[in-house]
Amino acid sequence: MNSELIFNEDDLPYEEEILRNPYSVKHWMRYIEFKKDAPKQVINMIYERALRELPGSYKLWYNYLKLRRKQVKGYCIIDPEYEDVNNTFERALVFMHKMIRIWLDYCQFLIDQRKITRTRHVFDRSLEALPITQHHRIWPLYLKFVCMYNIPQTAVRVYHRYLKLYPENAEEFIDYLISVGWLDDAAVELEKIVNKEDFVSRDGKSKYQLWNELCNLISKNPDKVRSLKVDAIIRGGLRRYTDQLGQLWNSLADYYTRSGLFERARDVYEEAIQTVMTVRDFTQVFDACAQFEESLISAKMQETAKLGPTEEDDLDLDLRLARLEDLMDRRPLLLNSVLLRQNPHNVHDWHKRVKLFEGKPREIINTYTEAVQTVDPKLATGKLHTLWVAFAKFYEENGQIEDARVIFEKGTQVPYVKVEDLAAVWCEWAEMELRHENFEGALSLMQRATAAPPRKVAYHDQSEPVQFRLYKSLKIWSMYADLEESFGTFKSSKAVYDRIIDLKIATPQIIINYGLFLEENNYFEEAFKAYEKGIALFKWPNVYDIWNTYLIKFLKRYKGTKLERARDLFEQCLEGCPAKFAKSLYLLYVKLEEEHGLARHAMTIYDRATRAVPPEDQFEMFNIYIKKAAEIYGVTYTRQIYEKAIEALPDSQAREMCLRFADLERKLGEIDRARAIYAHCSQMCDPRTTSEFWQTWKEFEIRHGNEDTMREMLRMKRSVQATYNTQVHFMSSQMLTAAVAAAGGTPEIPTALQDKMKLLEAKAQALAEEAQKDVPKMPGRKDILFVRGGTTATEEELAELSKTTNPDEIAIDDDFESDDDEKVEEIEVEQRTVPTELFGELKR
Repeated sequence: MNSELIFNEDDLPYEEEILRNPYSVKHWMRYIEFKKDAPKQVINMIYERALRELPGSYKLWYNYLKLRRKQVKGYCIIDPEYEDVNNTFERALVFMHKMIRIWLDYCQFLIDQRKITRTRHVFDRSLEALPITQHHRIWPLYLKFVCMYNIPQTAVRVYHRYLKLYPENAEEFIDYLISVGWLDDAAVELEKIVNKEDFVSRDGKSKYQLWNELCNLISKNPDKVRSLKVDAIIRGGLRRYTDQLGQLWNSLADYYTRSGLFERARDVYEEAIQTVMTVRDFTQVFDACAQFEESLISAKMQETAKLGPTEEDDLDLDLRLARLEDLMDRRPLLLNSVLLRQNPHNVHDWHKRVKLFEGKPREIINTYTEAVQTVDPKLATGKLHTLWVAFAKFYEENGQIEDARVIFEKGTQVPYVKVEDLAAVWCEWAEMELRHENFEGALSLMQRATAAPPRKVAYHDQSEPVQFRLYKSLKIWSMYADLEESFGTFKSSKAVYDRIIDLKIATPQIIINYGLFLEENNYFEEAFKAYEKGIALFKWPNVYDIWNTYLIKFLKRYKGTKLERARDLFEQCLEGCPAKFAKSLYLLYVKLEEEHGLARHAMTIYDRATRAVPPEDQFEMFNIYIKKAAEIYGVTYTRQIYEKAIEALPDSQAREMCLRFADLERKLGEIDRARAIYAHCSQMCDPRTTSEFWQTWKEFEIRHGNEDTMREMLRMKRSVQATYNTQVHFMSSQMLTAAVAAAGGTPEIPTALQDKMKLLEAKAQALAEEAQKDVPKMPGRKDILFVRGGTTATEEELAELSKTTNPDEIAIDDDFESDDDEKVEEIEVEQRTVPTELFGELKR
């Protein structure tokens, strides 16, 4: 090489520095940086000189190799320059064999040259030279290299070495084997990781997902997977993964189908249908089985169409069609079997299964027998006794009464959970005997059922068998009583009812039935005693029906002959009677007094009834009271009732009472009384909401009043309106004060607004005082005994009013009191001229 190409005058300073410091990497790198634009031979020579002096410098080797790779970039891979670079890498690795970066660059450089064998050897050398802690950087590139070419034998060996160090990446190896078509090896590897308990999937797959992949792989490729026992593997999955049985069964059947073993596949489908436990699995297997049969039929039809039909082919095709039709017909029964396997104690499913066998007596009997033997009374879903009853009725419908009795007998010995179930079996047995007119047998059954146990037990004691607690079943005793009434004697029937009452299991209906039974047999006093026993057993409100029936029957029987006894019964009934039931009982009591007693007693009862009934019935009761009082004593007697009603009723109903009271007084000609009632009622009538009242009063004054009374009515209306407005303003101010107090401050009101508020308050006060003065007084009386709204009476006035014993008595003013010893003072009466038109023809 010509030295002039290497040295020039600009290089002398760098050469001198190198001569002084030949082992300084910094001076060599400075020189190389200076000559970076020189020809490649020059810069390569400088690198070679530097590496001769410093062969252990990683920095020099790395930069030199990087430069050499860059120089050959774009050359053909068979160019000799590539081999020179390879030699440079080999020389570098003599000193840099522990530097993984050099190995990675060398391997990548060889991969780019497509030198397969040499690259593989270099990868192997790198794994031998480098420590194991750095192998994880070599393997990804190594695996990428072996997967680039169709060299599966080499790749498999490389993967086996790789998995010894990193077994958790077995899925990557399996994916490669599947991609190159080595399905048998892939299945073997997949089976290994499935059976490895500590294996964790890199993709987060569960054990079942890996198992499912294995099943799909081996079932869909039976001709390629020969190293594994497919049937044993899938059946192992069936035992392990019981919640995904349908898909695993389908995989096993698919394996045999693809293997051409159609009969074996059909057996697998049948076994799956008979063993799956859930509806989902059954649906998957059944649909796959039906599709399998349809595919066989379709294939046979295509084959027959190509080769021509023969008698044997037609027979085979008919057989396959019959098999498919039978499968579809069996579907409801098979589904029911799945539900019963899932819960064999479900009574409803057993009944459905019996219906599916309709028309097949032998299967029905076998089903009932299996059902009553399988269902556990403590675990039963539904009512177990219905199975025994249905079983016995099946024999009865087919005319086998003795067999039905045997079934009922066994049904009564079952340890049911509830007494009602056992009672239902006995009742159904008795009803069967009645249907066949065996009345004595039905009665004897009831006697057996109600017989007392050998020892005394409590009805609700769950530790005792239901057979011992049956004697207190109301259902059994009710039917026994009905049978005795229908087919027994009076004495036996009465004994049954008495026994029910003694056992303290009677209901109000039982007591009523007992009383009606005694009454039908003309034992009236015995019936009344039965009612009294029932009354002693029950409390309100359960005793209401008994009291109601007792009183009605007593009144119907004796009417007014035993009046005092009837009164005692009513008083005893009403003593603790709730207000809800008081109305009908009081009306019944009043009817007794009206028809057979005293009117005075009837009025007293009406008065008690108005206080005893609930508030919503008081208005109606007062109306009845007023009507009856008017019929018996006349309308004047109703005044005090009206006053009580007005005081007791709420405002809305009290207004209506006032209007009716005022109308009554108007019809009686008591105009002043009517006006006083209107005045009293006005205190509870806001003119803004009750304009009808004020219109009625106005019409009354127009018809019967004068200018003064009309003016007084208007003044009263204004005062009432002012009272209500004052109340509204007061409530508003209270709400405002409460809101300000809650906010924690005092309201700031402008002065002008305060002045207006003072004026309003003064005006409201004046109107209130005027309203106090405008309260009318009934002529001829000191005052009317109404205390409403703002109108109040002093104690002296109330005391004076209380002296009047008869509120209907006409009160004579003090000025007109007469005495035998004193003379009556003369009173000047203003005389007015009578109009001549008033006399008519009498004037002549």
